[in-house]
Amino acid sequence: MTAQLSLARTGQDRGEAAPALAVSYERIERVFGAGCATQTVLGGIDLDLAAGEIVAVLGPSGCGKSTLLRLTAGLDAPTGGAVRIDGTVVTGSDPRCAVAFQEPRLLPWRTLAANVAVGLPRGTDRAAGRDQVAHLLDLVGLGAHAGHRPREVSGGMAQRASLARALARRPGVLLLDEPFGALDALTRLRMQDLLLEVHEAAPTTVLLITHDVDEALQLADRVVMLGTAADGPGARVIRSLTVPGDRPRSRGSAELARLRSELLESLGVDSHRH
Repeated sequence: MTAQLSLARTGQDRGEAAPALAVSYERIERVFGAGCATQTVLGGIDLDLAAGEIVAVLGPSGCGKSTLLRLTAGLDAPTGGAVRIDGTVVTGSDPRCAVAFQEPRLLPWRTLAANVAVGLPRGTDRAAGRDQVAHLLDLVGLGAHAGHRPREVSGGMAQRASLARALARRPGVLLLDEPFGALDALTRLRMQDLLLEVHEAAPTTVLLITHDVDEALQLADRVVMLGTAADGPGARVIRSLTVPGDRPRSRGSAELARLRSELLESLGVDSHRH
């Protein structure tokens, strides 16, 4: 059974929809510290994500990419401005979002299957939930390890379980903070393909934080670059680039190669060396 059929049928069994939700950032500021010892990380982010859009965020380390993701999920609060999901201001941890972080953050006393089940929406039928968890574990290559605990598997395997847990929620907004960074190159490519299959089956809105320009161009409808501006402290959106072509895109595309060089140069990287 394909990823599309598996996830679509599970949703039908529950009688629930998982609509993609629009996200807007209105003059988002985030300042850490107090008094003279303050650091402005985000200096006024204005950005709109259309419902169902995949947006990849690039930028140098420390520019506030992960802070923006945490603000979206309601895991942190902006110093100024507002984050809105489907027109509603985010004021705390938002159940319409699911997050996969850089670290797996699995419950060490539970099996991988039980950790993935944590992501299932409340009210999920027990049998349907078991089937969905089993399918997700198979899709991320962990079907044979469902009964293992996090300490019994590699870091990359634990990260795949974390992604499966986020997908189990079938969220309106899926927030990914470099979720494939711990995976080997081949598994990473497969997980990128899986994300696109899941998105096709249940088109959620995706905000993907990544340092991988190739990954951004392969997955995203739009690539947003954060950086500092001359007229104030903190990161802002300095560039927004629509990626041409329908997904799945050819990884050997000459157009994507051109955009890759362009984005790397914008990040201050010599594209001829990478």
